[in-house]
Amino acid sequence: MSILYFLLVGLIAGWLAGQIMKGSGYGVVGDIVIGIIGAIIGGWLFGALGVAAGGSLIGSLLTALVGAIVLIFVVRLFKRA
Repeated sequence: MSILYFLLVGLIAGWLAGQIMKGSGYGVVGDIVIGIIGAIIGGWLFGALGVAAGGSLIGSLLTALVGAIVLIFVVRLFKRA
């Protein structure tokens, strides 16, 4: 059940990040990958800043969303260069 939860949070976070960053959409698999990598990046960022997002669904989504936005931003920086 935890894998399903992880995939669902990744999907929602990836989709929201794509909408916020004015993306053209990444598809279901792309959104899940972006969300999962975003969760890792967000967890690292929040840990480095000393911010605790909590163990709730909203906290997990927020962490993954922030990380996914940072990921999309950095990828777009490298694509322009």
